[in-house]
Amino acid sequence: MLKKLLNFYGRLDEAIFFAIDFELKHYYISPLKSIDEDILFSIEEKSNFKNKKIPYSKKAVSFKRYKKAFETIIKEIKKGNTYLLNLTFPSIIDIDYSLKEIYLYSDAKYKLYFKDKFVCFSPETFIEIKDDKIYTYPMKGTIDANIKNAKEIIMSDEKEMAEHTMVVDLLRNDLGIIAKHIRVEKFRYAEKIKAGERELLQISSKISGELQKNWNERLGDILLSLLPAGSISGTPKKSTVSIIKKVENYNRGYFSGVFGVYKNKTLKSAVMIRFIEKQGDKLFYKSGGGITIESDVNKEYQELQDKIYVPFL
Repeated sequence: MLKKLLNFYGRLDEAIFFAIDFELKHYYISPLKSIDEDILFSIEEKSNFKNKKIPYSKKAVSFKRYKKAFETIIKEIKKGNTYLLNLTFPSIIDIDYSLKEIYLYSDAKYKLYFKDKFVCFSPETFIEIKDDKIYTYPMKGTIDANIKNAKEIIMSDEKEMAEHTMVVDLLRNDLGIIAKHIRVEKFRYAEKIKAGERELLQISSKISGELQKNWNERLGDILLSLLPAGSISGTPKKSTVSIIKKVENYNRGYFSGVFGVYKNKTLKSAVMIRFIEKQGDKLFYKSGGGITIESDVNKEYQELQDKIYVPFL
């Protein structure tokens, strides 16, 4: 149904908004002209709200729970069932503002407020399509930008290099399913992103491919061939997703899914990371990072915590 619906709007060349969860079980698709009033989104736009510092506190998942999952993943890697797995967990966050206020006052490349259920402020592009070319920008590797020689440190880190290379290879193969002439246009470049009061260096690559002129008629085929996004699942994708469900033992929901807009034969979309979800009267921040055979459990646990932030202006 999801694929058919996306293909339907693509054939009509109808401008639409879409949000798809990690397991492809739940989704929201609407023409832009009739999108629900309690959904707000921003794609590569600057906030009109003035600078506001909002305090918050966080309580990460326990190290014991994290370590147990980590050790299971290492065993699966040694068996050859996965080579890279993005391990995530929900952590409690305490903040005296509503999800809508968090959306309005946060600053990010991609933002989404969804029906007072969750808010997302993501720095990561999923895919972009323009002029019959498709682009993806896998993001793997994070370091505090204030560390001396931060860029040199992360660029020379063998574990980070291996992890990033695996994701690039995965997404090259993914694009090859639906496009031709796949190219890695830029490999491992650094970008600064806001992380609360800190700045992080995030390492990305740029991959492109060429689509047929009538690609919009296969909009659903294209999106579903690439989901779930490789950067927040792992490789090989099918067996890795199966392991994720076992070791995480919680419902990711829309976290690490994708959202975006199709309009005038162009598409822009984001991976839903940097994500706060409301469950009853509590807020949970879902975060994580990639695990390889060379990963250190203490460093990975720290990365999960470092990614719990709200990027206010």
